[in-house]
Amino acid sequence: MFRTARALNEVLAGEVLERSDFRVPEFATVDLSGQRIDEVVSVGKHILHRIGEVTVHSHLKMEGSWHRYLPATAWRRPAWQARAILATAGWVTVGFQLGILEVLPRERESEAIGYLGPDILGPAWDPDEAARRLTADPARPIGLALLDQRVIAGLGNDYRNELCFLRGVLPTRPVGEVGDIPGLIALAHRLIYANRDRAERVTTGDTRPGKTAWVARRDRKPCLRCGTRILRGRLGETVLTERDVYFCPRCQT
Repeated sequence: MFRTARALNEVLAGEVLERSDFRVPEFATVDLSGQRIDEVVSVGKHILHRIGEVTVHSHLKMEGSWHRYLPATAWRRPAWQARAILATAGWVTVGFQLGILEVLPRERESEAIGYLGPDILGPAWDPDEAARRLTADPARPIGLALLDQRVIAGLGNDYRNELCFLRGVLPTRPVGEVGDIPGLIALAHRLIYANRDRAERVTTGDTRPGKTAWVARRDRKPCLRCGTRILRGRLGETVLTERDVYFCPRCQT
């Protein structure tokens, strides 16, 4: 989300909207044309367009994306997938299949994002608060705690899997049995900060194809450290929230 928000901010910040089109029933009649766009920022996995006296809050979920186009340029996704169109004199930005889209008064932003933990790429990143939240439930599996946006905002599934590998712990290990939590959080910040400008994540230091990740999305392939086949499982609070976990059964315990 950091890269998406930055790309949108580059072309929208300080500009005046010539057209807004929200293709969701609740906000279909909202017209922000004539309003100045102050900024576009990310908070965790959320994107906030601050426009006039309102905030356009969006979340991509699994299928969504924001695109930038020059006027009269063909879109790369079908028009029926568009949920939001924000256009200035020089650019047309389109949000496709957004998982969340709402228009809120600025003073109500906290209703949308107030529950989030410290933003790992935000200017107010607080590793001590992240550690406090991460260790609040010692019996909780570390893989669930790391992916919880109420603990650390902005940490995704691939990073969760890579962090568990690098710390030598299975995603199912209870938080209370994981040593050096401050070190784990510092590593999480270093990894995501180093990748903030990359289109493809690299957590191994090796940019060659097939070598960029230790375990994430590498099931049935040999571990880059010991050669054991990487395994894949599912982990979540409920069946509906389960996500893939990847791990080396030898390097992680």
